[in-house]
Amino acid sequence: MKKTTAVALSGGVDSLMAAFLLKAQGHPVIGIHFITGYENDPFCQNRSKSYANHKIHHLGRQLGIAVTLLDCRIEFEQQVVDYFTDTYLAGQTPNPCMVCNPAIKFGAVLSYVRQLGADYLATGHYARIARDSAGNFHLRKGVDAQKDQSYFLARLTQEQLARARFPLGGMTKREVKRQARAHGLQPVVERESQDVCFIKRDSYSDFLTRQRGLASEPGPIEDVEGKILGRHNGLHLFTIGQRRGINCPAAEPYYVIRIDRKNNRLVVGLKKDLLSTACRVVDINWINAAPAAAQKVLTRVRYRHKEVPSVLLPVDPRTAIVRFDTAQEAVTPGQGAVFYREDEILGGGWIDGPDKNAPSADNTETEDQNSAGSGTRGNRLAADFERYCRPMTDHRNRPSEGTNSQPVTRKDAEI
Repeated sequence: MKKTTAVALSGGVDSLMAAFLLKAQGHPVIGIHFITGYENDPFCQNRSKSYANHKIHHLGRQLGIAVTLLDCRIEFEQQVVDYFTDTYLAGQTPNPCMVCNPAIKFGAVLSYVRQLGADYLATGHYARIARDSAGNFHLRKGVDAQKDQSYFLARLTQEQLARARFPLGGMTKREVKRQARAHGLQPVVERESQDVCFIKRDSYSDFLTRQRGLASEPGPIEDVEGKILGRHNGLHLFTIGQRRGINCPAAEPYYVIRIDRKNNRLVVGLKKDLLSTACRVVDINWINAAPAAAQKVLTRVRYRHKEVPSVLLPVDPRTAIVRFDTAQEAVTPGQGAVFYREDEILGGGWIDGPDKNAPSADNTETEDQNSAGSGTRGNRLAADFERYCRPMTDHRNRPSEGTNSQPVTRKDAEI
């Protein structure tokens, strides 16, 4: 007998189809809808109302399954909204979806459905999971390049992937909508989910201004040479690469280059000043084994960004320097950097900023010398940097080096 799968039902067509497909395949299915407190729904904001009349139960009736509502207001506020606010206050740009997936969906919600007797939690994400012959799980892109959401799942662990199911990973969005119409399935939420689901009509700045009584702190706007150009009304109003709202007339438009929280300075420059050749990435979650040496990867520095050829140099198991083959625009502290090998996601961490102290060739040492007892790990990293950080052609079909994780092959079982 197949094991029970819970499906996180948002109310949209994707999770609705995910549940429909699993049930059609003979899986026992239950629905779970978690409440964040930020829904555009007066029902969810009134704690005195009975969940029995919630509109999400209309999906359960269409599917012929039971749907349970889970109140995640406290967890969502503490782990997602507070993170979002704190990151902005630190002068960085947050990525709440990359926090929500491991902490809420495959954290609090997964724990709850396990208590209900479900073995797996399915969502409507466009991504795929494969299992290799050694029993390790691998996260892969969804086949729909326009809807692929694997970037947002890069911080899931082996334990979470073992319990995750993504029924839509092998489908396109167009196919999902077509099948939903063909089977008469009607979502109760028509709009696509946003990148920041808890900010509805407000701007980010309006939302942040209401958090914890945040008050704007005006300060200087300077160019990259330190010349004062004007005044800003609060650093929380800006993010790296932003053009609007600077209000400093010039022959060429200014862009936000750096947010100096310590000195309350907004540093702006021309478009060319946005380019970075390298960045430091911290708190990396490796889906399989962390790389032991430099390796060629593809790196995506934000969701709406094509992953680009780069070299990853491990500093320690959770930190790395990433050198891009071609300089990239607006590499933004706080955003997620996700590493790929072809269509497999290796892991992801947080951009800590452009790396100004990337190892150079000036004090390199070979790995043989290092293993013989002379030199330091820093010298070995410098040697790796010199060896790998040169202009390269596309390396997507070349084998990577220095990792113990087993790449996904056609023999691996997709689940």
